[in-house]
Amino acid sequence: MKKYPIGIQSFEKIRSGNFYYVDKTEFVYNLVEEESGSYFLSRPRRFGKSLFLDTLHQAFAGRKEYFKGLFLENNWNWNEQLPVLHISFGAGIFKDTDTLNLRFNYLLSGFAEKYKVKLKGKNISDRFDELVRKISEKQNQKAVILIDEYDKPILDNIDKLETAIEIREGLKNFYSVIKDLDSYLKFVFITGVSRFSKVSIFSGLNNLKDISLDSRYSAICGYTQNELECVFEEPLKRVDLNAIKKWYNGYNFLGEPVYNPFDVLLYLDTDEFRNYWFETGTPSFLIKLLKENQYYIPLLELFEAGEGLLGSFEIEHLEPETLLFQTGYLTIKEEISLGSRKSYLLGFPNLEVRMSFTDVILNHYSCPPAKKEKRLTAVYRALLEARLDDLKGIFLSFFSSIPHDWYRKNKISEYEGYYASIFYSYFTAAGLDVTAEDTTKQGRIDLTVKLDDKIYIIEFKVIEVDKTKGPALEQIKKKKYSEKYQQKGKKIYLVGIEFSKDDKNIKNFMWEEETGMMNAEQKKSQDKG
Repeated sequence: MKKYPIGIQSFEKIRSGNFYYVDKTEFVYNLVEEESGSYFLSRPRRFGKSLFLDTLHQAFAGRKEYFKGLFLENNWNWNEQLPVLHISFGAGIFKDTDTLNLRFNYLLSGFAEKYKVKLKGKNISDRFDELVRKISEKQNQKAVILIDEYDKPILDNIDKLETAIEIREGLKNFYSVIKDLDSYLKFVFITGVSRFSKVSIFSGLNNLKDISLDSRYSAICGYTQNELECVFEEPLKRVDLNAIKKWYNGYNFLGEPVYNPFDVLLYLDTDEFRNYWFETGTPSFLIKLLKENQYYIPLLELFEAGEGLLGSFEIEHLEPETLLFQTGYLTIKEEISLGSRKSYLLGFPNLEVRMSFTDVILNHYSCPPAKKEKRLTAVYRALLEARLDDLKGIFLSFFSSIPHDWYRKNKISEYEGYYASIFYSYFTAAGLDVTAEDTTKQGRIDLTVKLDDKIYIIEFKVIEVDKTKGPALEQIKKKKYSEKYQQKGKKIYLVGIEFSKDDKNIKNFMWEEETGMMNAEQKKSQDKG
């Protein structure tokens, strides 16, 4: 039986062992055939960037034995073996510029020893420049530079502005050397998570081509549906293809959607759906950024962003949406042309990210989180059985349990979207089918929740902020939001929830099943009668 290459970044190890491998070598051929020769690729963590870089390494090093049966076997000049400088910043944590400089010197000394050249330069940029020139001249060949996780030293310090800026300048000094080495270089490929502007970190490297959102290279990392079904045909016989697609597919880089490979391999190995990718990183800084910006969490479900928002970002001016997209928590759902301009609809890529991210939001947006798991189960059951009076009780109890001291230290509760964000996060973290800002002919429904044969149409209102006359439930009825779903053959529940920012809790909770309005107290009286 073939083995799953879980966490293996070595092309040599995968190809020399009995591991599954999805052939990405045609992309290697296409990159080299282009005239650019210098490329940049941004992809989320654990997406196969390191493996692809090692594939490039082995190809340029002329290791033909590892490419047997792959596209590149008969589409490459195996007589040419080039010197390769494969640089990775993936190992360790970079706490400051001293740590970064130690890593620089370690890498440069290692290459000098490997290629038997002596470096006389004192500072790092001079040593890097000298290294490339001397290796190229000694080998009488142009060199290849491959840089993996180019931005990790910055991302390790993204919450420490001064340190992050110092490290960025150190990296800029290092990378800027490449621009003057063009005559000594055959190929350059740089990967990372973020897309810093060329001005801020790749100063002068004007020939560096960004293929992050180039549709021709959208599947350079990750598995397409066809790749998944062809390569993993045998183990997929025992699984539900629709379920695996729902959980792990959906990443879109302006081409065919792709699966997260880390998730797929672990799922096939364990036969258990879990948030494997999400567990490898903690988005604490992103959640903090959302809180500071008083972000309306339901908007993460689907919102429009311009090209600039998806492009490069600067440490001094971090936009939550930019970071969420580049780190893989949001992806492109649709491309929109606006004359000569383009914009994109962004949303969660799949069920794993949707559930896991909102679950983490609950931990940061509410206190205490200890009873969260029991509350998630209770919320699910209440909606499953249409026990809306129970749902009201769950959230009344939840908001009442938050200590006043927490509100004093966190101003987040003072903005209108906080309360709706809590409801949304509970629904999505429970795995429910939720649509935020659900479009109808008459307007947008705040939240639509679908569960089995039931559809819940929910409108939120903060009474100190929203001066609209009439209860929230009346607004749903007035705008005829339910008409969109009346032909679905399902039970429709209209739910109006009103909050008091002063009381920091639900003020009114009213609902009806399309047959007559009643609030929770009226329903109890009816039940007693």
